Amino acid sequence: MRIRIVDAFADRPFGGNPAGVVLLDAGCFPDTTWLQQVAAEVNLSETAFAHPLPAGGDADWGLRWLTPAAEVNLCGHATLATAHVLHTTGTATGTVRFATRSGVLTTTADASGAITMDFPTARLTPVEVPPAVAEALGTEIRGAYDTGEHLGDLLVELADEKSVRALEPDLKALASPGGRGVIATAAADAADSGYDFVSRGFFPAVGIDEDPVTGSAHTALAPFWSARLGRDELTGRQGPAHRTGLVRTRLRGDRTLLTGTAVTVIDGELLTAP
Repeated sequence: MRIRIVDAFADRPFGGNPAGVVLLDAGCFPDTTWLQQVAAEVNLSETAFAHPLPAGGDADWGLRWLTPAAEVNLCGHATLATAHVLHTTGTATGTVRFATRSGVLTTTADASGAITMDFPTARLTPVEVPPAVAEALGTEIRGAYDTGEHLGDLLVELADEKSVRALEPDLKALASPGGRGVIATAAADAADSGYDFVSRGFFPAVGIDEDPVTGSAHTALAPFWSARLGRDELTGRQGPAHRTGLVRTRLRGDRTLLTGTAVTVIDGELLTAP
């Protein structure tokens, strides 16, 4: 059984966000315990598991995402990584439909190799800033927003790009408020930077201290910044200083299109069977 490590939202190796990808044989998923053991062994923010579905249905592949500690409802970079593997190996062409916990998600590859994912737009609800989050981040928070059931994150707006880059949060404290994690964001400092907003994502509650580039978070970041900047097409930059990536977003009402590229870095064999 092949297992690949793919850097998603990257145009070269060792950038963006790495994900494990395991393509399974047709049929049902193996036992969840085995999937979780593989994800823990890979020890990346997410490992994607996919298997082909019978022809004629609503989706072409079943897809699940697991962190080293838990299964998640939505993951952008591991979906991008999976679509990249399907296309670069000749297993699929054009549009691929995935059956997931968040419904049917589609990905479409263009001639350049860029892949666009069609995800549900997160519903943002203003909330009071949890004291534990404010204390853990240790910086001014301008506003906080619940991102709904698909994400389960808290989105917080900070004063500026510098504040986002300088974050050194208390990760143990961030694991306690509940939900998947915290997304911190601010507008780009410079108009000519090549991106419109920045973000960082912290998810210690599901075993990920910081995720370099979180595609799913941009289903919340896209409507948040589109409303403020007055444009439906934006580019977000996410990540700590040593590892960042760009996500192009296009808001279409209750759907958000996320576009990025990916690079396969490791192609190996998984020696344990389910």
